[in-house]
Amino acid sequence: MPNQPQSTAHQKFDIVIIGGAMMGSAAAWFLSHHPQFDGRILVIERDPSYAFCSTSHTHSCLRQQYSSPLNIKIAQFAVDMVRRFKHHMNDPAAPDIALDSFGYMYLAKTEAFADQLRRNQQLQASLGAGTTILSADEIARAYPFYHLDDIILGSHNPHDEGYFDGAAIFDWWRRAAVQKGVTYRHDTVVGIDHDRRRVKAVRLASGDIVAAGVVINAAGPRAAEVAAMAGFALPVEPRRRFSFMFSAQTPLEQELPLTIDPAGVHFLRHGAYYLAGCAPDPDVAVAPDNFEMDLTIWQDKVWPALAHRVPAFEAVRVEREWVGHYAYNILDANAVIGPHPDMPNFYFMNGFSGHGLQQSPAMGRGIAEHIISGAYQTLDLGAFGFQRVLAQKPFLETAVI
Repeated sequence: MPNQPQSTAHQKFDIVIIGGAMMGSAAAWFLSHHPQFDGRILVIERDPSYAFCSTSHTHSCLRQQYSSPLNIKIAQFAVDMVRRFKHHMNDPAAPDIALDSFGYMYLAKTEAFADQLRRNQQLQASLGAGTTILSADEIARAYPFYHLDDIILGSHNPHDEGYFDGAAIFDWWRRAAVQKGVTYRHDTVVGIDHDRRRVKAVRLASGDIVAAGVVINAAGPRAAEVAAMAGFALPVEPRRRFSFMFSAQTPLEQELPLTIDPAGVHFLRHGAYYLAGCAPDPDVAVAPDNFEMDLTIWQDKVWPALAHRVPAFEAVRVEREWVGHYAYNILDANAVIGPHPDMPNFYFMNGFSGHGLQQSPAMGRGIAEHIISGAYQTLDLGAFGFQRVLAQKPFLETAVI
């Protein structure tokens, strides 16, 4: 990226974005390229290497298998962004974005979950998703490597659902935002000046004070810390997620869907290897700089689930492991986006609970629309507003991984 000025002392920006990873850069790109916006944007990022952000630890997958129409439509815009990236970027030099549509395979071992998958499939199909319900026998014929004696049925969508190159989108959004004049600054926000009705400025660890017309909280797992600086309690906390890349002594001879197993483990093919992920037990908040690996999780949880579901995975070798964070919304595991009702120039872009990469196109577009026009124009994201946090009314979404 081009070099950016490192002193913003005594400057004013129309928009200050706190956090420059996938969400912050989505906001920066959609705002800077909106035909009705010509203001100045500052993105403040504490780690310009992005080595420790959630964006860098993601499995980078996209699905339409949700239980709410809004989340399905958000995913469908991500598909459109991936499929027509050159068009959206309005740049013939932009890359074609890879989308490996192996699909998600939800496996149900209880009648209650099977009924939920059936209901979800009807909704998804009504909105144009290619989800189908497969009996255990149908799964076995299509994917004979599974062990299915304890499975009732599965839900699978091999159309526009699977791995996508989110890193390429992230990189191009940042580059294009900078070319449009967006300033990326390596610094840390340590305070927010406000009068309880409006944000006035952000205070930086460097000592600078930057006046701001609008502030966007895109701080990922540190979102609650930033919200507290403005006087708000945001129910978003960092939670560790464990990833294991492994090789198999006997590789599968056909495609492997991204399998969501009832044991609480999901796994997929990742190039020449395979990738498995899971939450710890118990799943609790940690410090945002806690990336401690617990290798007992592989031995006690992940490997037994893999070997049970795919007998060929009984003989595997871990090639690499890492820990990332979900910015987890403990109210309902869904996004919090939009302005605070009592401080309309402080915007949330938080709490994506593992869905952030795939939801970033719709969230970036939506927040740009709301800041510029005062309302969502393309897709109404109002159900994800902070008002539901104040009212303690969760947004219902049953398909959370």
